[in-house]
Amino acid sequence: MNWESSQLGKQIDAWIYEDLGRGDLTEPAVINKNVKAHWIAKQDGIFCGSELMRRIFEKIDNKIKYNLFVNDGVSFKKNQILMEIYGPSTSLLASERISLNIVMHLSGIATYTNELNKNLEGTEIKLADTRKTTPGLRILEKYAFKCGGGVNHRTGLYDAAMIKENHIAWSNNLEDAVKQIRDNSPFITHIIIEAESITQAKEAISAGADSILLDEIEPNLLSQHIDELRDLSLRTNQNSRKRLIIEVSGINPNEIKKYLIKGIDYISTSAATTKSNWIDLSMRYIK
Repeated sequence: MNWESSQLGKQIDAWIYEDLGRGDLTEPAVINKNVKAHWIAKQDGIFCGSELMRRIFEKIDNKIKYNLFVNDGVSFKKNQILMEIYGPSTSLLASERISLNIVMHLSGIATYTNELNKNLEGTEIKLADTRKTTPGLRILEKYAFKCGGGVNHRTGLYDAAMIKENHIAWSNNLEDAVKQIRDNSPFITHIIIEAESITQAKEAISAGADSILLDEIEPNLLSQHIDELRDLSLRTNQNSRKRLIIEVSGINPNEIKKYLIKGIDYISTSAATTKSNWIDLSMRYIK
């Protein structure tokens, strides 16, 4: 995660302008003096967003100081004091909503990811994310996913090629689609092919996939055919491709334990970003 990127700096500027605009209209009601406050957790969770929080404080007022008692990726309990913050009262109020919002959102993703990841303990299967993220927040939401114990899938269309149903429908055939990608991409390009049946999975392997993504296939079928798919991969183009990566997706998060099948490398899910709730945190003044 590149916290120094100019793009991230501009994004934080936009967040601040969105909330403050031309200035806080309640500011005249507040005596501008140095004050203290703390952040308190209203529920259990996994913390995420410390670096963003710091940068928000710096941009609003470098006189804001704080002591953070929990790091990214670390769990906390309801009613736990997460941070003490000091500085001009108007600055603390100006930074409150922006910093809390992003930390609550990212902590929600980290917490949900952590809960899902507990299902994989004792296995060699890893939990991966997807491209179903909030526009403009992808890098941050993927960072939160990692803080929760998951691993990141491709970031965008540019860092791995995934051939899906629409690609196949709008190409000549699967083998030609793979060939066109190989011919027009760097040799290190990783090609993933999505399959919605065991037959399609075999076709994907024969076409030269580096990874196959088995989408919405029942666990009993996966159990029956994983070894067969592995064997086919070893027999097909064995001199030109490394070990086949097998990923499953389209799983109801509540049924993830049904897919803990030996031979599966990754379970990918969008649930951490599409189904997670914000973790409720609050800033309260200290007398």
